[in-house]
Amino acid sequence: MSNYSIKDLEQLSGIKAHTLRIWEQRYNIITPKRTDTNIRIYDDQDLKLILNIALLKEHEYKISEIAKLSAEKLSKEVMSVSERKLSYPDQIHALTIAMIDLDEERFEKIVSTNILQFGLEDMMVNIIYPFLSRIGILWVTGSIGPAQEHFISNLIRQKLIVAIDGQVVRAKPYSKKFVLFLPEGELHELSLLFANYILRARNHKVIYLGQTLPFEELVFVCESQKPDYIFAAIISTPSHHEVQEYVTKLETRFPDIKLLLTGYQVTAQKMKVKPTTKIISQINQLVEIAESTEEAL
Repeated sequence: MSNYSIKDLEQLSGIKAHTLRIWEQRYNIITPKRTDTNIRIYDDQDLKLILNIALLKEHEYKISEIAKLSAEKLSKEVMSVSERKLSYPDQIHALTIAMIDLDEERFEKIVSTNILQFGLEDMMVNIIYPFLSRIGILWVTGSIGPAQEHFISNLIRQKLIVAIDGQVVRAKPYSKKFVLFLPEGELHELSLLFANYILRARNHKVIYLGQTLPFEELVFVCESQKPDYIFAAIISTPSHHEVQEYVTKLETRFPDIKLLLTGYQVTAQKMKVKPTTKIISQINQLVEIAESTEEAL
C-alpha cells in the first residue's frame, strides 16, 4: 500500500489539487487521512477512485452526478465507458490502475489491443511514454512502491524485448552507429530499450550495453568501435547534485561523439551542455534524429 500526497494525485490524474479539495469539501467524495501536522495523505483506493472519476469526467459526466453514485454503480459506469474506444489519456489512467492493482490481465488487454491497432511504436509514444513520464517523478520520490514499479516495468520490458528480437536490421548508406548504456548504478532500462527499438527500426547499428555500466567500460567500447552517437538514460543515478559533473565528464572524454541524454535527472533541471550534446525530453526528438540521417543524403 502506497501513500500519496494531493500533488501526487494531481500528477497522476490530471485533476488540479485545488479542484480535489473543493470536491472533498462540497461532495465528500473522498476522505483522506491526515498526518499529525494535518497534511492530507491518500492511499491506493483513493487514487483509483480519483482516476475513475477523471475517466468519467473525460466522457462528460458531471461531478455532481458522479458524487451520487454508489461504489458499485460507479464501477459499472467505468466498465461501460471502458468498453468503448478509449482515448490516450483514458488508457494512461487504465494503465495506472493496472499498476496499482498488479493486474497483468488488464495491462495485457490495453497494450495488446493498441499494438494490434496502431503498432508498438505508436503505442509506446502515445501511451507508455506519457504514462512513464507521469509516474516517473513518483518513482524517484518513493511515492510508488518498488513492487508496483517492478511489476509494470517488467511487463513493458518483456514487450520491448520480444519486439526487438523480431527486428531485422539492414545496413544502409545513411546508417549510423549508436552506443546505448545506463550509468553505473542506474537500473531503469525502459527508455534505453525503446531507443534500441527505434534506432534498429531505422536500420542503424546499435551497440547495446545495458544497465549500470562502469565509465571505463564505456571508454573501452567507444575507443574500439568509434560510434557516431552515445545515448544514455539517467533516471535516478547520478543524482540531481552529481549529474552535471557526470555529463561534463562524458563531453570531455568523448569530444568527437554526439551525446544524446534523457531521463528525469537531465530533463528536470537546466543542464550546461555543449552544442554536440542534446537533451531528449520527448521520444519524438530521438525519432527525428534517427530519421534525419536518411534525409541528409
